[in-house]
Amino acid sequence: MDKVRLDSPISDIHGTARFLSKLKRLEIHTVKDLLWHFPTRYEDWSEISPIADLRPGDEKTIQGEVISINLVRTPRRRMFVVEALISDDSSSITAVWFNQPYIKRSLPQGKLASFSGKATLYKGRLILQSPTYESVTSDKQQATRHTGRIVPIYRETKGLTSKGIRYFVQLILEQVESLQEFIPERVLKNLNLPEVNEALHQIHFPDKREEAAQARKSFAFRDLFLLQLKNLEQREVLRKQKAYPTKYEMEDVKNLLNTLPYELTASQKRSLWEILQDISHSHPMNRLLQGDVGSGKTIVAGIAAITTATPPNNLQALPAGRQAAFLAPTEILARQHFQTLTKFFKEFTGGIALLVAKETRVFYGDELEAPVKKSQLVKDIASGKIKIVIGTHALIQKSVNFNELALVVVDEQHRFGVKQRAELLRRSAYWPHLLSMSATPIPRTLMLSVFGDLDLSLIQELPKGRKSIITKIVAPANRDKAYAFIRGEVRKGKQVFVVCPRIETIDKEQETRETIQKLEVKSVKEEYEKLTNKIFPDLRIAMLHGKMKSDEKKKIMSAFAKASADKDERMDILVSTSVIEVGVDVPNATIMMIEGAERFGLAQLYQFRGRVGRGEKQSFCFLFTESTNQLVHKRLNSLLAAKNGFELAEEDLKIRGPGEFLGESQTGLPDIAMKALQDPELLREARTAAEQVIKDDPELKKHPLLRERLRQFQKEVHPE
Repeated sequence: MDKVRLDSPISDIHGTARFLSKLKRLEIHTVKDLLWHFPTRYEDWSEISPIADLRPGDEKTIQGEVISINLVRTPRRRMFVVEALISDDSSSITAVWFNQPYIKRSLPQGKLASFSGKATLYKGRLILQSPTYESVTSDKQQATRHTGRIVPIYRETKGLTSKGIRYFVQLILEQVESLQEFIPERVLKNLNLPEVNEALHQIHFPDKREEAAQARKSFAFRDLFLLQLKNLEQREVLRKQKAYPTKYEMEDVKNLLNTLPYELTASQKRSLWEILQDISHSHPMNRLLQGDVGSGKTIVAGIAAITTATPPNNLQALPAGRQAAFLAPTEILARQHFQTLTKFFKEFTGGIALLVAKETRVFYGDELEAPVKKSQLVKDIASGKIKIVIGTHALIQKSVNFNELALVVVDEQHRFGVKQRAELLRRSAYWPHLLSMSATPIPRTLMLSVFGDLDLSLIQELPKGRKSIITKIVAPANRDKAYAFIRGEVRKGKQVFVVCPRIETIDKEQETRETIQKLEVKSVKEEYEKLTNKIFPDLRIAMLHGKMKSDEKKKIMSAFAKASADKDERMDILVSTSVIEVGVDVPNATIMMIEGAERFGLAQLYQFRGRVGRGEKQSFCFLFTESTNQLVHKRLNSLLAAKNGFELAEEDLKIRGPGEFLGESQTGLPDIAMKALQDPELLREARTAAEQVIKDDPELKKHPLLRERLRQFQKEVHPE
C-alpha cells in the first residue's frame, strides 16, 4: 500500500467522498488536518465485563453474540425502537436503541460484537441503553476502535459523528508516511515526551489515560517550544541591527518634566527611565508599555519622542534632532495623541504633525498652524523639518518617507508592531526603536510566551486626584432606577457612554468583518432608537459605529466632547459599538452604561470602564445584563472585586482562555497550544528548552529539521 503524505488532500483517502462537505465544515481539508483534529475528551470503555457481573449504573464493555434483534414502532410517539438480546458465557442482556432503525441491519442474528454503554434499570429489568458497538472475531482479541478501550470523542458536525471520525483517523494512521521529528531527542527525553509518530497514535487511540495526557502535552509543547524559539530569534535579530542612539542629558529631561502641569507617578518615572535607557543604545528597543486606560502612557511616550527629537542642552529641536512617529489604530486616537502632545509640549518648536486620511496639521510651538497640504507635509517629513509625526496607517504609505526615523510608538497594536516598523524603515539602514503601548492588561503567562520578544514596562497606578469608578451590575428589575439615576446626572451637566454588543450570533463560516460590522451597526441603531424614543426622549443622543464615514465620526465626537458648550450644542449620550474602547477621552463623561455586559470579556469591559473617570468627578459604570446564570454573575463580579487590570486579566485567562486577549484567528496557534498558554509550568519548560538549544546551536545548523519547521511556523503564526 502506498503511503500518504500529510499534505495529501483528504479526498485522496478511500471512503471520504460522501463526507467531504462534512469534513470541510470541521475545517479538515488535508490528511494533516484530520490527524491534528485531536479528541476533545475520552470515554473509558476499557473494562470488559461478563454480562452476569453488570450492575445498574455500570459503564462497561461486554462482548457477546446477538441472539435475536427486533425493530418495533411505539404507537404513541411513533418512535422506532431496536431491541437486541446479547449473550456471553455468563448470561444475557437486552440492548436498546431509539430512532436508529438501521441498527437491525448492522447487527444480524448470530453476529459477534463488542458493546460499550451504561447499564440501567428499565421497567424492572437491566438493559444496555444506546450502547456503542462494533464487530469482533470469535477469538475477541483483535484491537477495537469504538469499544473495549479508551475511546476518543471529537468535535463533530451534522452527519459525521465521533464514530465516523475514529474510522477515518485509524485508516489514515495505518497509511500515513512516517513523520520526521524536529524536536531534539534530548529535549523529548528530558521531559519524558513521546516522539511525534508515537504521540499521534497515543492521542487518538491511547491504551491508558496517562498516554493521552502525555501525547497532548507533547503536541502543546511543540508549538510553545517553536514560539519561544521565534521570540529568542527575534531578540537576536534585533540585537544585531543598527539603531540611532538617542543622546540626552538627565538635566534636560528633568527640565522637560518640570514644564508639565503635574508630577509623574512613580511607575511613570520608572517606565520613562527604562525607555530612555533603551533608546540610548545603538541596537533597537522592542518594549511594551502597559497601563490602565488613563494611566498616562501617552505622556511617557511623548517625553521619549521629544527627547529623541531634541539634541542635548537644547529645549528646541535643531536639524540635528531625529524623528519619531506615533502610529494609532483609529483617527480618533491619532487626533487625541496630537492634542495631548501639543497641549503639554508647547515650547517644542521642532514640528508636531497630524497625518490622517483627510486631515493634515502641523504645530510649531505656541501657535497651531492652519491645515497644510498633504504634499507639503510629506516633503517636510522627508527633509527632517518635522520631527514628530502622529497618524494612522496613512504614515506607512509609500509616499511618506522619513529623514532619520529613530523612534516608532505603536498604540494598541503591539501585535503588528514589527510588520509596521518594517514598512517605516524600508529605505533606511537603521531600525527605529519600537515602543508599543497597550491598555489591555496581558497576563504574565502570555507575556512570557506570545510576547516573549518584548521587554515590559508597567504603569501600575493612576494619576493623582483620580477617583475609583463605582461599578454596579444592573439586573432587569433595576433598569428603571438606573435610567432615573442617569437622567439625574445628565441634568447636572454630566455625559454618558452607552456601549452595545453584537446581539446576534453568526456561523463561523459566515464570520466576515463586513457581517460582524452589520450586526454591530444593527445593535447600535436599535439601542439608539430605544433610548431616543422611549427612555430619554428629553435628552440629546448621538450614535457612533464603524460603518460611518470619517468626517461624520469626527463631527459626532467633537460634539460629544464639548463639555463646556451650551446644552443645545452638546450631546448628552453617545451610543456606540466597541469602537469606543480605544481612543476616546472626554473628562466630562462620568457614566459608562454597557448593554449585554455578559457578551464581552472582562478585559474588554475593563477597557470600556476606563473611558470614564478621566477627570476628578465621581464616575460610574453600569453593567446591564439579562442573564440569570450564576457563572455569568460570578465573572462580572470579578470586575467589581479586582484591584487592577492585571489581576483581572489573570482571572479572564482562567475563565475565557487566551483567545480573549489574542484572538484565535490572529495568532494562528492551534487550539491545543492556545489552551497550553494557561499552563505556566509547560511554558517554563518550553522556554528553558529553547534557551538551551539556542545557546548550544544559535543558528540551528545542527538541527536542520528544527530550523525548517521554525521557518514554516513563523509563516503560520503571524503575530506581527
